[in-house]
Amino acid sequence: MSDTSKERSDEFLKIAGQFKLGALVTEQSHPVTANLSAVARKDIAAALDLLFQVDEDVLNKYREFVASGRAEKIAATVTAAIKAGGKVFFTGCGSTGRLSILLDSVWRDFWHQHKNDDYENRTFSVMAGGDYALIKSVEGFEDFTAFGKKQIADLDVSAKDVVFAITEGGETSFVIGTAWEGVEAGAKVYFVYNNPDEILCEHVERSRAVIEDGRIEKINLTTGPMAITGSTRMQATSIQLCVMLTVLEIVARDLIGTSAKDVPAQFLAAFQEGLATLRSPALREQLAKLVAMEEKVYRSGCHNNYHANRFGIDVLTDTTERSPTFCTPPFRKFDDATATESWAYLFVPNDWTDSAWKNILKRKPRCVEWDHDELMTMVSADKLERTLETIAKISSTELMRFKVGVNGLRYRSQGVGDAAVAVISRKDDPEVHWKQLEKAASTKSKVAQIYFGHEAAAESARQLEERIPGSITVFVPVPETIFLLDGVTRLMVKLAMNALSTCTMVRLGRVLGNYMVWVVPSNLKLIDRATRYITKLTDLDYESANELLFEIIEYVEPRMKSDQAYPPVVGMAVLRAKENVSNPEAERRLKDNPLH
Repeated sequence: MSDTSKERSDEFLKIAGQFKLGALVTEQSHPVTANLSAVARKDIAAALDLLFQVDEDVLNKYREFVASGRAEKIAATVTAAIKAGGKVFFTGCGSTGRLSILLDSVWRDFWHQHKNDDYENRTFSVMAGGDYALIKSVEGFEDFTAFGKKQIADLDVSAKDVVFAITEGGETSFVIGTAWEGVEAGAKVYFVYNNPDEILCEHVERSRAVIEDGRIEKINLTTGPMAITGSTRMQATSIQLCVMLTVLEIVARDLIGTSAKDVPAQFLAAFQEGLATLRSPALREQLAKLVAMEEKVYRSGCHNNYHANRFGIDVLTDTTERSPTFCTPPFRKFDDATATESWAYLFVPNDWTDSAWKNILKRKPRCVEWDHDELMTMVSADKLERTLETIAKISSTELMRFKVGVNGLRYRSQGVGDAAVAVISRKDDPEVHWKQLEKAASTKSKVAQIYFGHEAAAESARQLEERIPGSITVFVPVPETIFLLDGVTRLMVKLAMNALSTCTMVRLGRVLGNYMVWVVPSNLKLIDRATRYITKLTDLDYESANELLFEIIEYVEPRMKSDQAYPPVVGMAVLRAKENVSNPEAERRLKDNPLH
Protein backbone atom coordinates (compact mmCIF):
# COMPACT_ATOMS: atom_id res chain seq x y z
CA MET A 1 0.00 0.00 0.00
CA SER A 2 1.48 3.36 -1.03
CA ASP A 3 1.80 6.31 1.31
CA THR A 4 -0.59 8.27 -0.91
CA SER A 5 -3.40 5.72 -0.82
CA LYS A 6 -2.93 5.29 2.94
CA GLU A 7 -3.18 9.06 3.44
CA ARG A 8 -6.34 9.21 1.34
CA SER A 9 -7.90 6.39 3.33
CA ASP A 10 -6.93 8.02 6.62
CA GLU A 11 -8.41 11.32 5.41
CA PHE A 12 -11.69 9.63 4.55
CA LEU A 13 -11.86 7.65 7.79
CA LYS A 14 -11.48 10.85 9.80
CA ILE A 15 -14.76 12.13 8.35
CA ALA A 16 -16.37 8.75 7.64
CA GLY A 17 -18.87 9.26 10.43
CA GLN A 18 -20.60 11.88 8.28
CA PHE A 19 -20.88 9.48 5.34
CA LYS A 20 -21.47 6.06 6.90
CA LEU A 21 -24.94 5.61 5.49
CA GLY A 22 -25.48 1.88 5.87
CA ALA A 23 -28.34 2.46 8.31
CA LEU A 24 -30.44 4.27 5.69
CA VAL A 25 -33.37 2.40 4.17
CA THR A 26 -32.23 3.36 0.67
CA GLU A 27 -28.94 1.51 1.33
CA GLN A 28 -30.60 -1.78 2.34
CA SER A 29 -31.03 -4.90 0.22
CA HIS A 30 -34.57 -5.49 -1.06
CA PRO A 31 -35.79 -9.02 -0.24
CA VAL A 32 -37.67 -9.37 -3.54
CA THR A 33 -34.48 -9.03 -5.59
CA ALA A 34 -32.03 -10.72 -3.20
CA ASN A 35 -31.34 -13.45 -5.80
CA LEU A 36 -31.75 -11.25 -8.87
CA SER A 37 -28.46 -12.17 -10.54
CA ALA A 38 -29.20 -15.91 -10.27
CA VAL A 39 -32.75 -15.45 -11.61
CA ALA A 40 -31.57 -13.26 -14.50
CA ARG A 41 -29.07 -15.87 -15.66
CA LYS A 42 -31.89 -18.41 -16.02
CA ASP A 43 -34.91 -16.33 -17.10
CA ILE A 44 -34.70 -12.70 -18.24
CA ALA A 45 -38.47 -12.16 -18.21
CA ALA A 46 -38.66 -13.44 -14.63
CA ALA A 47 -35.89 -11.05 -13.59
CA LEU A 48 -37.75 -8.17 -15.21
CA ASP A 49 -40.82 -9.09 -13.20
CA LEU A 50 -38.80 -8.90 -9.97
CA LEU A 51 -37.69 -5.39 -10.89
CA PHE A 52 -41.23 -4.29 -11.73
CA GLN A 53 -42.50 -5.97 -8.56
CA VAL A 54 -40.32 -3.62 -6.50
CA ASP A 55 -41.90 -0.73 -8.41
CA GLU A 56 -45.12 -1.69 -6.63
CA ASP A 57 -43.50 0.02 -3.61
CA VAL A 58 -43.54 3.25 -5.61
CA LEU A 59 -47.22 2.78 -6.46
CA ASN A 60 -48.06 2.20 -2.80
CA LYS A 61 -46.20 5.29 -1.64
CA TYR A 62 -47.82 7.38 -4.35
CA ARG A 63 -51.23 6.10 -3.20
CA GLU A 64 -50.40 7.38 0.30
CA PHE A 65 -49.35 10.73 -1.12
CA VAL A 66 -52.60 11.09 -3.05
CA ALA A 67 -54.63 10.29 0.06
CA SER A 68 -52.77 12.97 2.02
CA GLY A 69 -54.10 15.75 -0.21
CA ARG A 70 -50.72 17.48 -0.19
CA ALA A 71 -50.36 17.69 -3.98
CA GLU A 72 -53.07 20.32 -4.27
CA LYS A 73 -51.65 22.40 -1.41
CA ILE A 74 -48.10 22.34 -2.77
CA ALA A 75 -49.37 23.18 -6.25
CA ALA A 76 -51.33 26.15 -4.90
CA THR A 77 -48.13 27.55 -3.39
CA VAL A 78 -46.26 27.15 -6.67
CA THR A 79 -49.07 28.69 -8.72
CA ALA A 80 -49.24 31.71 -6.42
CA ALA A 81 -45.47 32.20 -6.67
CA ILE A 82 -45.49 32.06 -10.48
CA LYS A 83 -48.42 34.45 -10.72
CA ALA A 84 -46.51 36.86 -8.48
CA GLY A 85 -43.51 36.76 -10.79
CA GLY A 86 -41.51 34.11 -8.94
CA LYS A 87 -39.33 31.27 -10.20
CA VAL A 88 -39.36 27.55 -9.41
CA PHE A 89 -36.09 25.71 -8.76
CA PHE A 90 -35.51 21.96 -8.88
CA THR A 91 -32.17 21.03 -7.32
CA GLY A 92 -30.38 17.69 -7.09
CA CYS A 93 -27.23 15.71 -7.73
CA GLY A 94 -26.61 12.46 -9.58
CA SER A 95 -29.95 10.86 -10.39
CA THR A 96 -31.97 13.61 -8.66
CA GLY A 97 -29.94 16.19 -10.58
CA ARG A 98 -30.94 14.50 -13.83
CA LEU A 99 -34.51 14.34 -12.52
CA SER A 100 -34.38 18.09 -11.88
CA ILE A 101 -33.27 18.74 -15.45
CA LEU A 102 -36.01 16.44 -16.77
CA LEU A 103 -38.68 18.32 -14.78
CA ASP A 104 -37.37 21.63 -16.10
CA SER A 105 -37.37 20.23 -19.65
CA VAL A 106 -40.95 18.90 -19.42
CA TRP A 107 -42.23 22.22 -18.06
CA ARG A 108 -40.41 24.33 -20.64
CA ASP A 109 -41.48 22.12 -23.53
CA PHE A 110 -45.16 22.44 -22.64
CA TRP A 111 -45.12 26.23 -22.45
CA HIS A 112 -42.96 26.51 -25.56
CA GLN A 113 -45.60 24.56 -27.47
CA HIS A 114 -48.18 27.00 -26.10
CA LYS A 115 -46.00 29.97 -27.10
CA ASN A 116 -45.85 31.39 -23.60
CA ASP A 117 -42.26 32.55 -23.11
CA ASP A 118 -43.03 34.02 -19.70
CA TYR A 119 -44.16 30.79 -18.05
CA GLU A 120 -41.64 28.76 -20.05
CA ASN A 121 -38.74 30.57 -18.42
CA ARG A 122 -39.96 30.34 -14.82
CA THR A 123 -38.35 26.99 -13.98
CA PHE A 124 -34.66 26.31 -13.35
CA SER A 125 -32.76 23.10 -12.70
CA VAL A 126 -29.70 23.11 -10.46
CA MET A 127 -27.63 19.94 -10.81
CA ALA A 128 -24.39 19.39 -8.91
CA GLY A 129 -21.72 20.07 -11.52
CA GLY A 130 -24.10 21.81 -13.93
CA ASP A 131 -25.45 20.39 -17.17
CA TYR A 132 -22.15 18.66 -17.89
CA ALA A 133 -22.99 16.26 -15.06
CA LEU A 134 -25.84 14.94 -17.21
CA ILE A 135 -23.15 13.09 -19.13
CA LYS A 136 -20.66 12.13 -16.48
CA SER A 137 -20.50 12.29 -12.69
CA VAL A 138 -18.43 15.27 -11.53
CA GLU A 139 -16.03 13.95 -8.92
CA GLY A 140 -16.79 15.08 -5.39
CA PHE A 141 -19.08 17.94 -6.40
CA GLU A 142 -22.03 16.74 -4.34
CA ASP A 143 -19.87 16.65 -1.19
CA PHE A 144 -19.74 20.45 -0.88
CA THR A 145 -22.60 22.38 0.71
CA ALA A 146 -20.99 25.60 -0.51
CA PHE A 147 -21.23 24.45 -4.14
CA GLY A 148 -24.98 23.97 -3.82
CA LYS A 149 -25.38 27.41 -2.26
CA LYS A 150 -23.28 28.98 -5.02
CA GLN A 151 -25.01 27.31 -7.97
CA ILE A 152 -28.51 28.34 -6.92
CA ALA A 153 -27.35 31.81 -5.83
CA ASP A 154 -25.89 32.33 -9.30
CA LEU A 155 -29.47 32.00 -10.62
CA ASP A 156 -30.70 34.78 -8.33
CA VAL A 157 -32.97 32.80 -6.04
CA SER A 158 -35.17 35.27 -4.14
CA ALA A 159 -38.01 35.60 -1.66
CA LYS A 160 -40.55 35.35 -4.52
CA ASP A 161 -39.39 31.86 -5.49
CA VAL A 162 -40.05 28.21 -4.66
CA VAL A 163 -37.22 25.69 -4.22
CA PHE A 164 -37.63 21.92 -4.41
CA ALA A 165 -34.40 20.51 -2.96
CA ILE A 166 -34.50 16.88 -4.09
CA THR A 167 -32.18 14.24 -2.62
CA GLU A 168 -32.78 10.50 -2.70
CA GLY A 169 -31.09 9.70 0.61
CA GLY A 170 -31.91 12.98 2.30
CA GLU A 171 -28.27 13.56 3.19
CA THR A 172 -26.55 15.05 0.14
CA SER A 173 -24.44 18.06 1.11
CA PHE A 174 -24.89 19.86 -2.23
CA VAL A 175 -28.69 19.64 -2.15
CA ILE A 176 -28.80 20.66 1.49
CA GLY A 177 -26.72 23.70 0.47
CA THR A 178 -29.37 24.72 -2.08
CA ALA A 179 -32.05 24.39 0.60
CA TRP A 180 -30.18 26.65 3.01
CA GLU A 181 -29.51 29.23 0.31
CA GLY A 182 -33.21 29.22 -0.53
CA VAL A 183 -34.10 29.76 3.12
CA GLU A 184 -31.61 32.61 3.44
CA ALA A 185 -33.10 34.27 0.34
CA GLY A 186 -36.60 34.00 1.83
CA ALA A 187 -37.88 31.50 -0.73
CA LYS A 188 -40.42 28.78 0.03
CA VAL A 189 -38.30 25.63 0.36
CA TYR A 190 -39.47 22.02 0.07
CA PHE A 191 -37.08 19.22 1.01
CA VAL A 192 -37.90 16.07 -1.01
CA TYR A 193 -36.28 12.82 0.18
CA ASN A 194 -36.65 9.06 0.61
CA ASN A 195 -35.57 7.94 4.09
CA PRO A 196 -37.44 7.93 7.41
CA ASP A 197 -36.95 11.08 9.48
CA GLU A 198 -35.98 9.21 12.64
CA ILE A 199 -33.14 7.32 10.90
CA LEU A 200 -31.77 10.42 9.19
CA CYS A 201 -31.94 12.48 12.37
CA GLU A 202 -30.14 9.78 14.35
CA HIS A 203 -27.32 9.15 11.87
CA VAL A 204 -26.79 12.27 9.73
CA GLU A 205 -26.32 15.61 11.47
CA ARG A 206 -26.71 17.75 8.32
CA SER A 207 -30.02 16.00 7.55
CA ARG A 208 -31.28 16.52 11.09
CA ALA A 209 -30.62 20.26 10.82
CA VAL A 210 -32.86 20.47 7.72
CA ILE A 211 -35.59 18.17 9.01
CA GLU A 212 -35.90 20.02 12.31
CA ASP A 213 -35.93 23.49 10.75
CA GLY A 214 -39.49 24.79 10.68
CA ARG A 215 -38.80 27.09 7.74
CA ILE A 216 -38.40 24.10 5.41
CA GLU A 217 -41.39 21.97 4.45
CA LYS A 218 -40.60 18.29 4.19
CA ILE A 219 -41.91 15.89 1.54
CA ASN A 220 -40.87 12.44 2.76
CA LEU A 221 -41.32 9.80 0.06
CA THR A 222 -39.76 6.71 1.63
CA THR A 223 -40.61 3.66 -0.48
CA GLY A 224 -38.20 1.16 1.11
CA PRO A 225 -35.00 -0.44 -0.24
CA MET A 226 -34.09 -0.12 -3.91
CA ALA A 227 -34.34 -3.04 -6.36
CA ILE A 228 -30.56 -2.82 -6.72
CA THR A 229 -29.06 -2.10 -3.30
CA GLY A 230 -28.35 1.61 -3.00
CA SER A 231 -29.29 2.35 -6.62
CA THR A 232 -31.55 5.33 -5.99
CA ARG A 233 -31.81 6.02 -9.73
CA MET A 234 -34.64 3.48 -9.53
CA GLN A 235 -37.52 3.60 -7.01
CA ALA A 236 -36.39 6.74 -5.15
CA THR A 237 -36.39 8.96 -8.21
CA SER A 238 -39.46 7.19 -9.63
CA ILE A 239 -41.65 8.29 -6.71
CA GLN A 240 -40.13 11.76 -6.87
CA LEU A 241 -40.97 11.93 -10.58
CA CYS A 242 -44.59 10.92 -9.87
CA VAL A 243 -45.07 13.50 -7.14
CA MET A 244 -43.34 16.37 -8.92
CA LEU A 245 -45.14 15.80 -12.22
CA THR A 246 -48.46 15.64 -10.37
CA VAL A 247 -47.75 19.00 -8.73
CA LEU A 248 -46.63 20.56 -12.03
CA GLU A 249 -49.68 19.18 -13.84
CA ILE A 250 -51.98 20.90 -11.36
CA VAL A 251 -49.98 24.14 -11.65
CA ALA A 252 -50.10 24.09 -15.46
CA ARG A 253 -53.85 23.58 -15.40
CA ASP A 254 -54.34 26.38 -12.90
CA LEU A 255 -52.30 28.76 -15.05
CA ILE A 256 -54.30 28.11 -18.22
CA GLY A 257 -57.63 28.00 -16.41
CA THR A 258 -58.37 24.30 -16.88
CA SER A 259 -59.88 22.21 -14.10
CA ALA A 260 -57.29 20.44 -11.97
CA LYS A 261 -59.85 18.42 -10.05
CA ASP A 262 -58.87 14.81 -9.30
CA VAL A 263 -55.47 15.03 -11.06
CA PRO A 264 -53.73 12.95 -8.33
CA ALA A 265 -56.46 10.28 -8.40
CA GLN A 266 -56.35 10.13 -12.20
CA PHE A 267 -52.56 9.83 -12.15
CA LEU A 268 -52.81 7.04 -9.58
CA ALA A 269 -55.29 5.05 -11.67
CA ALA A 270 -53.15 5.43 -14.80
CA PHE A 271 -49.98 4.50 -12.88
CA GLN A 272 -51.62 1.33 -11.60
CA GLU A 273 -52.76 0.39 -15.11
CA GLY A 274 -49.36 1.18 -16.61
CA LEU A 275 -47.42 -0.88 -14.08
CA ALA A 276 -49.75 -3.84 -14.62
CA THR A 277 -49.01 -3.54 -18.33
CA LEU A 278 -45.24 -3.57 -17.74
CA ARG A 279 -45.61 -6.67 -15.57
CA SER A 280 -47.68 -8.53 -18.15
CA PRO A 281 -45.95 -11.68 -19.49
CA ALA A 282 -46.33 -10.60 -23.13
CA LEU A 283 -44.57 -7.27 -22.64
CA ARG A 284 -41.86 -8.74 -20.43
CA GLU A 285 -41.08 -11.30 -23.12
CA GLN A 286 -40.64 -8.49 -25.63
CA LEU A 287 -38.40 -6.51 -23.29
CA ALA A 288 -36.41 -9.68 -22.63
CA LYS A 289 -35.53 -9.82 -26.33
CA LEU A 290 -34.03 -6.33 -26.04
CA VAL A 291 -32.06 -7.32 -22.94
CA ALA A 292 -30.66 -10.35 -24.75
CA MET A 293 -29.80 -8.22 -27.78
CA GLU A 294 -27.94 -5.57 -25.77
CA GLU A 295 -26.14 -8.18 -23.71
CA LYS A 296 -24.87 -9.85 -26.87
CA VAL A 297 -23.77 -6.52 -28.33
CA TYR A 298 -21.74 -5.54 -25.26
CA ARG A 299 -20.28 -9.01 -24.72
CA SER A 300 -18.92 -8.94 -28.26
CA GLY A 301 -17.19 -5.60 -27.66
CA CYS A 302 -19.62 -3.70 -29.89
CA HIS A 303 -21.80 -0.68 -29.17
CA ASN A 304 -25.40 0.50 -29.23
CA ASN A 305 -26.80 3.81 -30.48
CA TYR A 306 -30.06 5.04 -29.00
CA HIS A 307 -32.20 7.40 -31.08
CA ALA A 308 -34.86 9.58 -29.46
CA ASN A 309 -36.53 12.95 -29.88
CA ARG A 310 -39.25 13.84 -27.40
CA PHE A 311 -37.79 11.35 -24.94
CA GLY A 312 -34.22 12.55 -25.46
CA ILE A 313 -33.74 13.68 -21.86
CA ASP A 314 -35.35 10.48 -20.53
CA VAL A 315 -33.08 8.21 -22.56
CA LEU A 316 -30.01 10.33 -21.84
CA THR A 317 -30.70 10.03 -18.12
CA ASP A 318 -30.84 6.25 -18.25
CA THR A 319 -27.86 5.72 -20.52
CA THR A 320 -25.52 8.04 -18.64
CA GLU A 321 -26.53 6.65 -15.23
CA ARG A 322 -25.26 3.24 -16.31
CA SER A 323 -21.69 4.47 -16.09
CA PRO A 324 -21.40 5.30 -12.34
CA THR A 325 -23.75 2.48 -11.36
CA PHE A 326 -22.20 -0.32 -13.41
CA CYS A 327 -18.77 1.06 -14.36
CA THR A 328 -19.49 1.16 -18.09
CA PRO A 329 -17.47 3.58 -20.25
CA PRO A 330 -19.14 7.02 -20.14
CA PHE A 331 -20.09 8.97 -23.26
CA ARG A 332 -16.96 9.68 -25.29
CA LYS A 333 -16.11 13.08 -26.72
CA PHE A 334 -15.99 13.00 -30.50
CA ASP A 335 -12.30 13.95 -30.67
CA ASP A 336 -10.99 11.89 -27.74
CA ALA A 337 -8.81 9.20 -29.28
CA THR A 338 -7.71 7.71 -25.95
CA ALA A 339 -11.01 7.14 -24.16
CA THR A 340 -12.75 3.78 -24.41
CA GLU A 341 -15.67 3.70 -26.83
CA SER A 342 -19.00 4.19 -25.02
CA TRP A 343 -21.17 1.11 -24.88
CA ALA A 344 -24.31 3.18 -25.36
CA TYR A 345 -24.81 6.67 -26.78
CA LEU A 346 -27.74 8.95 -27.59
CA PHE A 347 -28.58 10.80 -30.79
CA VAL A 348 -31.46 13.22 -31.34
CA PRO A 349 -32.58 14.24 -34.84
CA ASN A 350 -31.08 17.76 -34.85
CA ASP A 351 -28.30 18.35 -37.36
CA TRP A 352 -25.85 20.13 -35.08
CA THR A 353 -24.59 19.76 -31.54
CA ASP A 354 -25.76 23.09 -30.12
CA SER A 355 -29.31 22.65 -31.40
CA ALA A 356 -29.30 19.01 -30.27
CA TRP A 357 -28.45 19.99 -26.71
CA LYS A 358 -31.08 22.71 -26.76
CA ASN A 359 -33.60 20.11 -27.95
CA ILE A 360 -32.73 17.79 -25.06
CA LEU A 361 -32.74 20.49 -22.38
CA LYS A 362 -35.40 22.77 -23.94
CA ARG A 363 -33.01 25.65 -23.22
CA LYS A 364 -29.38 26.56 -23.73
CA PRO A 365 -26.93 24.44 -21.70
CA ARG A 366 -25.82 25.92 -18.40
CA CYS A 367 -22.48 24.69 -17.09
CA VAL A 368 -20.35 25.58 -14.07
CA GLU A 369 -17.54 27.96 -15.01
CA TRP A 370 -16.30 29.49 -11.76
CA ASP A 371 -12.96 31.25 -11.58
CA HIS A 372 -10.08 31.09 -9.12
CA ASP A 373 -11.35 33.87 -6.87
CA GLU A 374 -14.84 32.37 -6.58
CA LEU A 375 -13.45 28.96 -5.66
CA MET A 376 -11.14 30.41 -3.01
CA THR A 377 -14.21 31.32 -0.96
CA MET A 378 -15.58 27.76 -1.07
CA VAL A 379 -12.73 25.24 -0.80
CA SER A 380 -9.61 24.95 1.32
CA ALA A 381 -6.23 25.81 -0.16
CA ASP A 382 -5.16 22.16 -0.41
CA LYS A 383 -8.21 21.37 -2.59
CA LEU A 384 -8.13 24.50 -4.74
CA GLU A 385 -5.88 23.31 -7.55
CA ARG A 386 -7.69 20.00 -7.92
CA THR A 387 -11.08 21.74 -7.96
CA LEU A 388 -9.88 24.20 -10.61
CA GLU A 389 -8.85 21.23 -12.75
CA THR A 390 -12.32 19.74 -12.32
CA ILE A 391 -14.07 23.01 -13.23
CA ALA A 392 -11.99 23.29 -16.42
CA LYS A 393 -13.28 19.88 -17.52
CA ILE A 394 -17.01 20.62 -17.11
CA SER A 395 -17.46 23.84 -19.10
CA SER A 396 -19.94 24.49 -21.89
CA THR A 397 -17.12 24.11 -24.40
CA GLU A 398 -16.39 20.63 -23.07
CA LEU A 399 -20.09 19.68 -23.17
CA MET A 400 -20.20 20.55 -26.87
CA ARG A 401 -17.57 17.88 -27.52
CA PHE A 402 -20.33 15.33 -26.93
CA LYS A 403 -21.96 15.37 -30.35
CA VAL A 404 -25.47 14.11 -29.73
CA GLY A 405 -26.97 15.43 -32.97
CA VAL A 406 -27.03 13.44 -36.21
CA ASN A 407 -23.74 15.03 -37.22
CA GLY A 408 -22.18 12.98 -34.45
CA LEU A 409 -23.09 9.69 -36.13
CA ARG A 410 -20.01 9.98 -38.33
CA TYR A 411 -17.89 9.44 -35.21
CA ARG A 412 -19.73 6.22 -34.21
CA SER A 413 -19.91 4.19 -37.37
CA GLN A 414 -21.95 1.02 -37.04
CA GLY A 415 -21.43 -2.43 -38.43
CA VAL A 416 -21.81 -6.14 -37.78
CA GLY A 417 -22.37 -6.77 -34.09
CA ASP A 418 -23.53 -3.24 -33.26
CA ALA A 419 -27.11 -2.17 -32.54
CA ALA A 420 -29.43 0.80 -32.90
CA VAL A 421 -32.54 1.29 -30.76
CA ALA A 422 -35.16 4.01 -31.25
CA VAL A 423 -37.25 5.12 -28.26
CA ILE A 424 -40.37 6.65 -29.76
CA SER A 425 -43.21 8.76 -28.39
CA ARG A 426 -46.69 8.75 -29.84
CA LYS A 427 -46.09 12.45 -30.50
CA ASP A 428 -42.92 11.76 -32.54
CA ASP A 429 -42.74 11.22 -36.26
CA PRO A 430 -41.59 7.58 -36.31
CA GLU A 431 -40.34 7.94 -39.87
CA VAL A 432 -37.47 10.10 -38.63
CA HIS A 433 -36.26 7.29 -36.37
CA TRP A 434 -37.05 4.47 -38.80
CA LYS A 435 -34.78 6.01 -41.40
CA GLN A 436 -31.92 5.94 -38.91
CA LEU A 437 -32.70 2.32 -38.11
CA GLU A 438 -32.72 1.45 -41.81
CA LYS A 439 -29.28 3.02 -42.18
CA ALA A 440 -28.05 0.96 -39.25
CA ALA A 441 -29.59 -2.21 -40.67
CA SER A 442 -27.83 -1.61 -43.98
CA THR A 443 -24.52 -1.99 -42.11
CA LYS A 444 -25.69 -5.35 -40.69
CA SER A 445 -26.34 -3.83 -37.25
CA LYS A 446 -29.17 -5.17 -35.11
CA VAL A 447 -32.10 -2.77 -34.83
CA ALA A 448 -35.05 -2.35 -32.46
CA GLN A 449 -37.61 0.17 -31.27
CA ILE A 450 -39.46 0.81 -28.04
CA TYR A 451 -42.69 2.57 -28.93
CA PHE A 452 -44.75 4.21 -26.18
CA GLY A 453 -48.29 4.94 -27.38
CA HIS A 454 -51.97 4.28 -27.05
CA GLU A 455 -53.14 0.80 -28.00
CA ALA A 456 -54.58 2.06 -31.30
CA ALA A 457 -51.05 2.80 -32.55
CA ALA A 458 -49.75 -0.75 -32.04
CA GLU A 459 -50.43 -1.99 -35.56
CA SER A 460 -48.78 0.97 -37.27
CA ALA A 461 -45.78 0.76 -34.92
CA ARG A 462 -45.17 -2.84 -35.95
CA GLN A 463 -44.75 -1.83 -39.58
CA LEU A 464 -41.06 -1.53 -38.78
CA GLU A 465 -40.81 -5.31 -38.66
CA GLU A 466 -42.03 -5.45 -42.26
CA ARG A 467 -39.64 -2.74 -43.40
CA ILE A 468 -36.65 -4.25 -41.59
CA PRO A 469 -36.92 -8.04 -41.31
CA GLY A 470 -35.38 -9.29 -38.09
CA SER A 471 -35.94 -6.03 -36.23
CA ILE A 472 -37.47 -6.03 -32.75
CA THR A 473 -40.50 -3.95 -31.81
CA VAL A 474 -41.46 -3.49 -28.18
CA PHE A 475 -44.80 -1.70 -28.09
CA VAL A 476 -45.62 -0.32 -24.65
CA PRO A 477 -49.33 0.55 -24.35
CA VAL A 478 -49.71 3.78 -22.38
CA PRO A 479 -52.96 4.50 -20.49
CA GLU A 480 -55.01 7.20 -22.18
CA THR A 481 -55.09 10.38 -20.13
CA ILE A 482 -55.71 14.07 -20.77
CA PHE A 483 -52.67 15.22 -18.81
CA LEU A 484 -51.07 18.34 -20.24
CA LEU A 485 -47.55 17.21 -19.28
CA ASP A 486 -48.12 13.54 -20.19
CA GLY A 487 -46.65 12.54 -16.84
CA VAL A 488 -47.72 8.90 -16.84
CA THR A 489 -45.96 8.30 -20.14
CA ARG A 490 -42.73 9.83 -18.77
CA LEU A 491 -43.05 7.54 -15.75
CA MET A 492 -43.50 4.43 -17.92
CA VAL A 493 -40.48 5.37 -20.02
CA LYS A 494 -38.42 5.61 -16.84
CA LEU A 495 -39.61 2.31 -15.39
CA ALA A 496 -39.12 0.46 -18.67
CA MET A 497 -35.66 1.92 -19.39
CA ASN A 498 -34.50 1.33 -15.78
CA ALA A 499 -35.55 -2.31 -15.96
CA LEU A 500 -34.01 -2.82 -19.41
CA SER A 501 -30.62 -1.35 -18.54
CA THR A 502 -30.48 -2.92 -15.09
CA CYS A 503 -31.36 -6.40 -16.28
CA THR A 504 -28.79 -6.12 -19.07
CA MET A 505 -26.07 -5.20 -16.58
CA VAL A 506 -27.14 -7.99 -14.23
CA ARG A 507 -26.78 -10.45 -17.10
CA LEU A 508 -23.29 -9.08 -17.73
CA GLY A 509 -22.26 -9.91 -14.16
CA ARG A 510 -22.18 -6.34 -12.90
CA VAL A 511 -24.55 -7.18 -10.04
CA LEU A 512 -24.03 -9.89 -7.41
CA GLY A 513 -27.39 -10.88 -5.90
CA ASN A 514 -28.76 -7.35 -5.85
CA TYR A 515 -25.50 -5.55 -5.00
CA MET A 516 -23.89 -3.34 -7.66
CA VAL A 517 -20.35 -4.64 -7.23
CA TRP A 518 -19.17 -2.52 -10.17
CA VAL A 519 -20.19 0.78 -8.53
CA VAL A 520 -17.81 3.69 -9.20
CA PRO A 521 -16.74 5.34 -5.88
CA SER A 522 -16.71 8.89 -7.26
CA ASN A 523 -17.82 10.72 -4.09
CA LEU A 524 -17.75 10.24 -0.34
CA LYS A 525 -21.14 8.52 -0.18
CA LEU A 526 -20.10 6.01 -2.82
CA ILE A 527 -16.73 5.42 -1.15
CA ASP A 528 -18.66 4.45 1.98
CA ARG A 529 -20.98 2.24 -0.07
CA ALA A 530 -18.09 0.48 -1.80
CA THR A 531 -16.37 -0.04 1.56
CA ARG A 532 -19.52 -1.56 3.05
CA TYR A 533 -19.91 -3.91 0.09
CA ILE A 534 -16.36 -5.13 0.60
CA THR A 535 -17.01 -5.80 4.29
CA LYS A 536 -20.19 -7.70 3.43
CA LEU A 537 -18.48 -9.90 0.83
CA THR A 538 -15.25 -10.54 2.79
CA ASP A 539 -14.04 -10.93 6.38
CA LEU A 540 -12.47 -7.45 6.46
CA ASP A 541 -13.50 -4.79 8.97
CA TYR A 542 -14.51 -1.32 7.77
CA GLU A 543 -11.09 0.33 8.15
CA SER A 544 -9.19 -2.51 6.45
CA ALA A 545 -11.73 -2.63 3.64
CA ASN A 546 -11.39 1.11 3.12
CA GLU A 547 -7.59 0.94 2.99
CA LEU A 548 -7.78 -1.82 0.40
CA LEU A 549 -10.36 0.17 -1.58
CA PHE A 550 -8.10 3.23 -1.81
CA GLU A 551 -5.15 1.06 -2.80
CA ILE A 552 -7.16 -0.31 -5.71
CA ILE A 553 -8.53 3.13 -6.62
CA GLU A 554 -4.94 4.33 -6.94
CA TYR A 555 -4.23 1.38 -9.25
CA VAL A 556 -7.15 2.11 -11.63
CA GLU A 557 -7.30 5.91 -11.25
CA PRO A 558 -5.21 6.80 -14.33
CA ARG A 559 -7.70 4.87 -16.45
CA MET A 560 -10.68 6.35 -14.59
CA LYS A 561 -9.51 9.90 -15.26
CA SER A 562 -8.87 9.27 -18.96
CA ASP A 563 -12.22 7.48 -19.48
CA GLN A 564 -10.55 4.19 -20.30
CA ALA A 565 -12.05 0.85 -19.32
CA TYR A 566 -10.97 -0.47 -15.93
CA PRO A 567 -11.93 -3.36 -13.64
CA PRO A 568 -14.43 -3.08 -10.77
CA VAL A 569 -12.79 -1.83 -7.61
CA VAL A 570 -15.18 -3.72 -5.32
CA GLY A 571 -14.74 -6.93 -7.27
CA MET A 572 -10.97 -6.58 -7.19
CA ALA A 573 -11.03 -5.92 -3.45
CA VAL A 574 -13.13 -9.02 -2.82
CA LEU A 575 -10.82 -11.19 -4.89
CA ARG A 576 -7.68 -9.76 -3.31
CA ALA A 577 -9.03 -10.25 0.20
CA LYS A 578 -10.13 -13.83 -0.45
CA GLU A 579 -7.27 -15.02 -2.63
CA ASN A 580 -4.36 -12.85 -1.44
CA VAL A 581 -3.36 -11.87 -4.99
CA SER A 582 -1.88 -8.72 -6.52
CA ASN A 583 -3.86 -6.02 -8.34
CA PRO A 584 -2.77 -7.19 -11.84
CA GLU A 585 -3.58 -10.80 -10.97
CA ALA A 586 -6.99 -9.85 -9.54
CA GLU A 587 -7.75 -7.87 -12.69
CA ARG A 588 -6.73 -10.80 -14.90
CA ARG A 589 -8.88 -13.25 -12.97
CA LEU A 590 -11.92 -10.99 -13.05
CA LYS A 591 -11.58 -10.58 -16.79
CA ASP A 592 -11.44 -14.34 -17.29
CA ASN A 593 -14.15 -15.15 -14.74
CA PRO A 594 -16.35 -12.24 -13.56
CA LEU A 595 -18.02 -12.42 -10.16
CA HIS A 596 -21.48 -14.02 -10.18
